[in-house]
Amino acid sequence: MAIELRTRKDPYRAAVHGVHSLDGIVFTVPDLDDAVRFYEAFGLETKRVGDRLDLHTLGHPHAWASVHAAPGPKKLQYLRFGCFAEDFDAIAARIETLGVERCAPHPLGSGEGLWVKHPDGFPVQVVVAAKSTPDLRSEKQVEPPVPLGTGASLARSRIPKVRPRRLSHVLLHCPDVSRAIHFYEDALGLRLTDRSADLVVFMHGVHGSDHHLIAMAKSDGPGLHHLSWDVASIDEVGRGMEQMYAAGFTRGWGVGRHVLGSNYFYYARDPWGSYSEYSFDIDYVPGDFEWRSGDHPPEDSFYAWGPAVPEDFITNFEIRNG
Repeated sequence: MAIELRTRKDPYRAAVHGVHSLDGIVFTVPDLDDAVRFYEAFGLETKRVGDRLDLHTLGHPHAWASVHAAPGPKKLQYLRFGCFAEDFDAIAARIETLGVERCAPHPLGSGEGLWVKHPDGFPVQVVVAAKSTPDLRSEKQVEPPVPLGTGASLARSRIPKVRPRRLSHVLLHCPDVSRAIHFYEDALGLRLTDRSADLVVFMHGVHGSDHHLIAMAKSDGPGLHHLSWDVASIDEVGRGMEQMYAAGFTRGWGVGRHVLGSNYFYYARDPWGSYSEYSFDIDYVPGDFEWRSGDHPPEDSFYAWGPAVPEDFITNFEIRNG
């Protein structure tokens, strides 16, 4: 069935002007062939368009991220946020009033919309676009009843490839988390969902989104830590882990369950030291609901259960290798 993306805001948010989606993430890696191998093994569709690689999920019309080749370590280049046409002028006016620094379009981007400089130094683009963030909590895959005397699990040889359904969120390395929160709240209209001091912060969209569409972790500099991809069951999280093992990508973390966001996870480490996450059953914030944000102690902000965290899990390799 074709997926239709919404282009107009709901009436109950008529007076609220904020971006509705993280419309795209653009980053560079030293070799696009390595990117093709990793993301296709992960279960995404990769499409080469000229000298860039677009990342799609099966059957979904949106390109969630674009990857370009450039020497050196993997590097976040810019973020693109989408808003409804009714909100664009109000967002632009608010950005002007706040005195947010404008910048020229990124060489890898387009001239549409408006371009501003994130407090961490990288460009951010705001464009009018259809809403790619979901309007409802993701459906869980319900397995049919198993007849008595029949095993419930598929044999390994019959397990289909895990295919993520959409991008859920990104987590960014951030040197000044409080400053970044003000940028996303005041300029773009995102809202704080939960945090643990300045160690980690989660923000959602006012027009309905997962528990977070942007997360930030304290670091010495900016960078992209992980892309999180929605799957249909905890079984798919585990099967995704095995899928990556079989493809030779054996480093990662999980399977486990987060506390803030509540999603089950497995993080597959990519060739550049960052991650892609299989995520199932993340909390959802409807557009007509006012989430009460909390500041949680570190022991209650990371994960409820799972294996030991790799020592370099939160290392910012864009800084270390730069």
